Amino acid sequence: MGFQNGIDREQTMLFPVSLEEMIPEEHPVRIIDLFIQTLDLQKLGFISSAPAAEGRPAFDPKDLLKLYLYGYLNRIRTSRLLERECERNVEVMWLLRGLKPCFRTIAGFR
Repeated sequence: MGFQNGIDREQTMLFPVSLEEMIPEEHPVRIIDLFIQTLDLQKLGFISSAPAAEGRPAFDPKDLLKLYLYGYLNRIRTSRLLERECERNVEVMWLLRGLKPCFRTIAGFR
């Protein structure tokens, strides 16, 4: 009897799994997303929550707040670790829809 083998990493799949399929319906990250989407950030004091007319588009403060709340609930405190989670954690990829803010952006938001 041998060991269990995983999937071949170089094997292409006919139907790739989407991020939506990887996050269960009852997962806490979905609650974070729904909660933050219902907030009016301008009423809460987020002054720069309106996009600028010129320059590079900024990150939506709701997305950064989602990331910060996710980090708080999962004991990920530093902006560099949150940046790393954006690149490797499927839950954060789903939550931010694939956005990858740098650690300076995250720290500036705090």
